[in-house]
Amino acid sequence: MKFISWNVNGIRACVQKGFYDYFKAADADIFCLQETKMQEGQLLMDTPGYHQYFNYAEKKGYSGTAIFTKEEPLQVTYGIGIEEHDHEGRVITLEFADYYFITCYTPNSQQELARLDYRMQWEDDFLAYIKKLDEKKPVIFCGDLNVAHEEIDLKNPKTNHKNAGFTDEEREKMSVLLSSGFTDTFRYFYPKQTDIYSWWSYRFHAREKNSGWRIDYFICSERLNNKLKDAKIHTDVMGSDHCPVELDIDL
Repeated sequence: MKFISWNVNGIRACVQKGFYDYFKAADADIFCLQETKMQEGQLLMDTPGYHQYFNYAEKKGYSGTAIFTKEEPLQVTYGIGIEEHDHEGRVITLEFADYYFITCYTPNSQQELARLDYRMQWEDDFLAYIKKLDEKKPVIFCGDLNVAHEEIDLKNPKTNHKNAGFTDEEREKMSVLLSSGFTDTFRYFYPKQTDIYSWWSYRFHAREKNSGWRIDYFICSERLNNKLKDAKIHTDVMGSDHCPVELDIDL
């Protein structure tokens, strides 16, 4: 099976930049979006052959997630069941017969780490959420997790230390998550691969210089490791400040 995740940084803008061409060419079994930045009814998505699920933020033009899946899930859940976290459209969970599939847009800690404390609470609550699901059946989750885990995951680790997305606190939360029985699928296949990123600032010609960060992930329960086939980062796909990431798995 082929899964794709993409932070489109506004789906209405991305559609004007060739989104459907990539969507059709990818022909994924499940295709996820983060940062859709739209409200219900603002855009009718043309995705024949797919069931569509959207989680909209209450705040207009902000956050939001979507999933397009060829197979209809047994159940769909929006949010993680905690009032404090479920107003920004950040999580959609699909339940299938043999696994759970989740798309997630993790809150950014923001400039001067204004939201770091909230982010820490989110991390704890989201990990508790996926661990509870993992007790029932394996979990695959993907999305913009807004953290570069190790120095290898961004171009300029020294100058970005303590910036949002590369604080010790955020990196430690990712370490805790992975040590809780989950696998960073890209690093599973490419543990030492450098200079492959999934996000580049729109400033300073960062993408041209490949001065980026790997903050978009596919993570799965460790017991699925023997089913993993490949993980890819499609750095050549334009249309957003992020590029799509892919997981190939034999489920």
